[in-house]
Amino acid sequence: MPRLRRISGREAIQALEQLGFRQVRQRGSHVVLKKETPEGDIGCVVPLHRELAVGTLRGILRQARVTPDEFMENLR
Repeated sequence: MPRLRRISGREAIQALEQLGFRQVRQRGSHVVLKKETPEGDIGCVVPLHRELAVGTLRGILRQARVTPDEFMENLR
């Protein structure tokens, strides 16, 4: 499993958009992303912080049902 590094909220959003997510709304510093799948919609919330803690990023990936491998491959 690749080691997750600290990234910004914007970088996380860009990587998730590469995986098929789209922004549906924003409230304050939190952006809600959704992806439609045959099993139903998948949603996740990403805070727009300059630097996301690794634990926060893991939680986002768990919500999005994305593996760290997939995520790191789509990180620019």
